Amino acid sequence: MGEFDGRAVLVTGGALGIGQGIVRAFAREGASVAIADVDRAAAERLAAELAAGGVRAIATIGDVSSSGDAQRMVAETVTAFGRLDVLVNNAGIQPVDWYFRVEDTPEEVWDRILGVNLKGQFLMSKYALPHIRAQGPGGSVINMASVQGVQSMPGVPSYAASKGGVLSLTRNMALDYARDGIRVNAICPGTMDSEMVRTAARAEGGDLDATLARYGAFHPLGRLGLPEDIAQATLFLASDRSSFMTGGYLAVDGGFLAQGAWASSAGSTQIHEGA
Repeated sequence: MGEFDGRAVLVTGGALGIGQGIVRAFAREGASVAIADVDRAAAERLAAELAAGGVRAIATIGDVSSSGDAQRMVAETVTAFGRLDVLVNNAGIQPVDWYFRVEDTPEEVWDRILGVNLKGQFLMSKYALPHIRAQGPGGSVINMASVQGVQSMPGVPSYAASKGGVLSLTRNMALDYARDGIRVNAICPGTMDSEMVRTAARAEGGDLDATLARYGAFHPLGRLGLPEDIAQATLFLASDRSSFMTGGYLAVDGGFLAQGAWASSAGSTQIHEGA
């Protein structure tokens, strides 16, 4: 028997990286899983693999920043599973060529990053929460923020603003839905070994493994985070084991925030999320 037997979970950005790790973790614990992503091939491949192993899994394709797509992805999940218990707002972006100071940031870059990273969480929550509430007390929303929502590094005003907004949105949603028995929490990852981070590392040139090791060395624990690290935190926040937690965040960052590591890492290209 799994901890999430009989429950349905929707994970945005669920086809790759951190999102895939979260999907696999819920599947291992007996949940029905909806993999929401813009990458149709990757989402459908993962859903087929899980289904072949006896997991109830679907791929639902769309852009979280689109109201129509968000509403449809939630509806497809509920149609497939008859319910929705947990929403994991994991989808996020920070392309490596979109590092700018405010005065140099194109308006379309600001809009796109805020659209996916913050508006996307609003839209998915807007359409998911009525279905989660319908299951009675015990539902959960987990929003993926970042250590950059708490501290920041140079050149990512759009990303930092989006992740700070996620933390504020999380607090507000937690208050609004507490009486419904729905808990809302956030996770702040440090630098993760994800495709997003590997893309940034490749853009620096040089030896990839050496660059990733340098990123990891900025953390007191001396390594990059893994998708499974975030997946385990997500399971905890979605479970009854965290039943008195709402409106806060877990820093899954290898001690990054504790040491105020930005001074030593200033000027290096790091991404702290990897959907």
